[in-house]
Amino acid sequence: MSAKSTIVSRGPLENKDARWARLVKTTYLDPTGVERTWESAERQTRPANCAIDGVGIVTILNKETGPELLLQKQYRPPIDKVVIEVPAGLIDAGETVEECAVRELKEETGYVGVAEQTSSVMYNDPGFCNTNLNMVHVRVDMSLPENQSPKPQLEDNEFIECFTVPLASLFEEMKKLEAEGYAIDARVGTIAEGIELARKWKL
Repeated sequence: MSAKSTIVSRGPLENKDARWARLVKTTYLDPTGVERTWESAERQTRPANCAIDGVGIVTILNKETGPELLLQKQYRPPIDKVVIEVPAGLIDAGETVEECAVRELKEETGYVGVAEQTSSVMYNDPGFCNTNLNMVHVRVDMSLPENQSPKPQLEDNEFIECFTVPLASLFEEMKKLEAEGYAIDARVGTIAEGIELARKWKL
């Protein structure tokens, strides 16, 4: 991505004009009976009768040099930075978590895979919004013809660059990318932290 996205303006957004999210004020009683309020955001895209908003996708590519985590770079206007992320996306009505993960992986990266494991429901930032997701492990068979030269199927508003990082050096690589000006998505950072903890405690 040689061109850079640029913010043109930023200002308040009324709930009536919002497509994706809305601000809400919640009034609740704390454990002592004191009435309090909380300001937060809510997604408006969650399908009816669905427990989650979307998925994050963990895909490890087995290369000759060792296992590498499939990542992507994507500009995110709220922080005006290119973010290092795992592939991810919102769930469609009538779709299972696993179907969503396989579909989003193909659309965003071109890889064809099979869902193998699904995490518990995770909340991105529960002090601020109700957004949640499942992390889904998707196995990609690198011997398949369709995975030799994967071609993403991006929408016209998606500008995503895919790349891989060796699992063994994920923590250090995220530090390097941060120093270069990239933002690190919490899901990627948590995977890196988990690997470091496992190494430190010899798990």
